[in-house]
Amino acid sequence: MDLRLFVAIVEAGSISKGAEAAHLALASASARVSGMEATLGVSLLDRGRRGVVPTAAGRALLHHARSIGAAVEQMRGDLRGFATGLKGEIRMLSNTAGLVDLVPMALRAFLAAHPDVDIDIEERTSTDIVRAVADGRVEFGVVANTTDLGELATIPLSMDRLVLIVPCAHPLAHRNAIRFAEVVGEPFVGLSAGALHSHLADHAARLGRRINYRVRLRSFDAVARLVEAGVGLGILPMAAIATCAVSGIGIVPLADDWANRRLLICAPDFAALSGHARLFVDHIKKQAEQVTHRFV
Repeated sequence: MDLRLFVAIVEAGSISKGAEAAHLALASASARVSGMEATLGVSLLDRGRRGVVPTAAGRALLHHARSIGAAVEQMRGDLRGFATGLKGEIRMLSNTAGLVDLVPMALRAFLAAHPDVDIDIEERTSTDIVRAVADGRVEFGVVANTTDLGELATIPLSMDRLVLIVPCAHPLAHRNAIRFAEVVGEPFVGLSAGALHSHLADHAARLGRRINYRVRLRSFDAVARLVEAGVGLGILPMAAIATCAVSGIGIVPLADDWANRRLLICAPDFAALSGHARLFVDHIKKQAEQVTHRFV
């Protein structure tokens, strides 16, 4: 309020006219200016018979006051956008499988249709996602149905099949299925971090084993390429293999129950989600239907 008053006084060249523009009594306006000068320890206005003009310090304050005023107006405009539903922000989490192409493809369509919505997405394990959603730290998440979901509401999506990939010439390449325990002692190529890496490490630990990674990389395609080259075995989501530009690998389904999962969207209450979050959930559901048709 004091900064707006100061700008009004300088622009009017008069304390009385500035006070009138700011809808203040002259005495109140004069007291506010004096208070600013006392607080800052400098004189802000040169007072004369014909009115007032800013001192050097006053001109510096005027510059900052106008900048701050513009920033405040921009902030108000942004917040009005939120209030009217024109702007929004969505916070969600997804496991590795959801980030293969399900969530990214839904993002592409959603953001093109809603340019004023920002989405914050992080990759986590399904267990961590359920905890974050239940605690209210994010609005919703994409998880596997092998996780204890407690009292969260869910919407089923596409299947997430984890498979073993091996070089075409490998003795295991012609197996119809294989259990994780049969290969956990083999050399592996895997991801350097992320939800899938943690998921596999947990299941190896339950067997009292630790996965022997010869190389750990940052992308599914890089993992598949090194498996093709014979560096080691790999475990990837089936949907991820479809995106990899390799042909010299064999695909062997894992027979373990935890390897054949359905992806779900979980939330405390879908009806209580923000309008933009509900729209994005719909986009993910539509993308899941396309993914399902692709692998049927």
